[in-house]
Amino acid sequence: MDNATAASAADLLYGIEAIADHLQLTKRQTLHLHEKGGLPTFKMGRTVCARRSTLAKHFAAQEAAARGTD
Repeated sequence: MDNATAASAADLLYGIEAIADHLQLTKRQTLHLHEKGGLPTFKMGRTVCARRSTLAKHFAAQEAAARGTD
């Protein structure tokens, strides 16, 4: 596995539980956000996944919007 592949794999959160742990939310809260489109998630087969980097950008944009800045 090369460095780019390893970095990409380390960035991946595989499953609602992994995403919930990363966000420090419950599985139910995370599933609800996913179902309502409130998280930038995607599916690999039937498993919900997200990237740490994408989540960080998403929440940074939400924070900037709340402050009224871009």
